Amino acid sequence: MDYRMLIGGKLISAERMVEVLNPATEEVFARVPHATEAQLDEAVAAAAAAQRDWARTSMAERRARIEALAAAIGEQAEDLARTITQEQGKPLPEAMGEVQWSQGYLAHTATLELPDRVIQDDADFRIETRHKPLGVVGAIIAWNFPLLLACWKIGPALMAGNAIVLKPAPTTPVAALKLGELCAAIFPAGLVNIITDANDLGPRMTTHPGIAKIGFTGSSETGKRIMASAASTMKRVTLEMGGNDPAIVLPDVDVRKTAEKIYGGAFMNAGQVCLAVKRAYVHDAIYDEFCDALAEIARTAVVDDGLKQGTTIGPIQNKAQYEKVKGFLADARASGTVIAGGEAREGRGYFITPTIVRDVRDGQRIVDEEQFGPILPVIRFDDVDQVIARANASDYGLGGSVHSADVDRAAEIAGRIESGTVWVNQQLNIGPHIPMAGFKGSGLGVEQSVEGLTEYTQMQVVNIARG
Repeated sequence: MDYRMLIGGKLISAERMVEVLNPATEEVFARVPHATEAQLDEAVAAAAAAQRDWARTSMAERRARIEALAAAIGEQAEDLARTITQEQGKPLPEAMGEVQWSQGYLAHTATLELPDRVIQDDADFRIETRHKPLGVVGAIIAWNFPLLLACWKIGPALMAGNAIVLKPAPTTPVAALKLGELCAAIFPAGLVNIITDANDLGPRMTTHPGIAKIGFTGSSETGKRIMASAASTMKRVTLEMGGNDPAIVLPDVDVRKTAEKIYGGAFMNAGQVCLAVKRAYVHDAIYDEFCDALAEIARTAVVDDGLKQGTTIGPIQNKAQYEKVKGFLADARASGTVIAGGEAREGRGYFITPTIVRDVRDGQRIVDEEQFGPILPVIRFDDVDQVIARANASDYGLGGSVHSADVDRAAEIAGRIESGTVWVNQQLNIGPHIPMAGFKGSGLGVEQSVEGLTEYTQMQVVNIARG
């Protein structure tokens, strides 16, 4: 089936098309347009024209339109979830969860306010700050949550009074194009534009003089290139990038319950989550028991096509990532002891069984690098101060967690972890009201919440003399 882009309020195609594969079958299930630079320019021009009027609309009108998009997603939930599974690979229940998250994030964003703030108001001066739209936002998103990430960009961009040009990942563009069909019926022509490519238009977007900001979610290496490229036109950037998130498990935990939390936090979406547990540090006193519990849970996983009932782990999303994860499997076997999984399934589809590897240490690739796949290294420790230093010895700092029966002690340790989010006795508790930010190489700026909304604005100070 062929799909069309949204440019200037019209659904249009292109001379060239890009094939989209189902990662569970490696078969083509959709064809999408390969936008030209001229079509990108057209989208930016349409966005700029629409934004001038949109900036003058009330917050109430913006709110109503974004709420309408959330409702429209709900009406198409089953179709969108099925599309996500076909192009991304995650099991259908997880895909439905992504659709529901997308609705929730849009609905919450629509409730946010950007009030003026009075700094001084006396007989001499009234000084206040205001939040002004930036103009046209360019959004570039990754392939692990194709609908949710699109909504993460569209909601705050429009609520702040901007227009947007969104470019989904070329391996997962279909849900975004279906979202474009919904947007075409809800928003003024040109306000939302969605273009698709073969991973070649990013550099043009990041240097485009008509784009005021780049909102990016994806790998750290790509984020660094975007930051460097955007500097040529002094663009604002928000970069939500990778992580190598540590989980620290103290010896007083309930081993089985905590192992279940760690497993869930590591293997959701086949480990293709920026905030997933990427390395677990487990105290020596419970290390063997904890590893055995993780392995037992991992062996119960059902690895298959996400459209099949009962599947708990779908495929890796694309061949390039699949080959990369297979490299990590080889390193796991060479560096430690694989006690569950460790296999790339033969036949069609990019399937890898959930893998637990023990007897590994810091300094090995399987521990130091972000796997972004269904592999969890488990590292032994016996000194809390040392393990905090080891957890922090990373170029990343997106998420992390501490697990202990002593909540106060766990919270104190959490405060010493160099990560934008640190959970205590839980994993992956995120929401539209909770800011998301990264330390070090994990990002720049804030996503979600009112703090994330302000990232899509320019502060203006109005300083009035009364004398």
